[in-house]
Amino acid sequence: MAYRFVVEVNRRVVGIAVRARGGFKFFASDHAFRSLDGQTFPGARAVERAAKALHGSIERLQGRSARRAAGGLLGLDLGRHDRILR
Repeated sequence: MAYRFVVEVNRRVVGIAVRARGGFKFFASDHAFRSLDGQTFPGARAVERAAKALHGSIERLQGRSARRAAGGLLGLDLGRHDRILR
């Protein structure tokens, strides 16, 4: 069993996981993943699932922000109609 491995999401390195008591401890190398930094996960797959889930959340939030910003540039309030655009 590996004692450490690089954690990648969409071919981007976001941190490393190191064997620790109780599983693997995650160390973020990407600022966007700092909320997972220092957490211990029961296994390697759990680390990867958590990183992918966080990445998905970040992408969804960025998509909403981009739509709202575009609406603001056009003088529209897309925040109220966000559900319609999804």
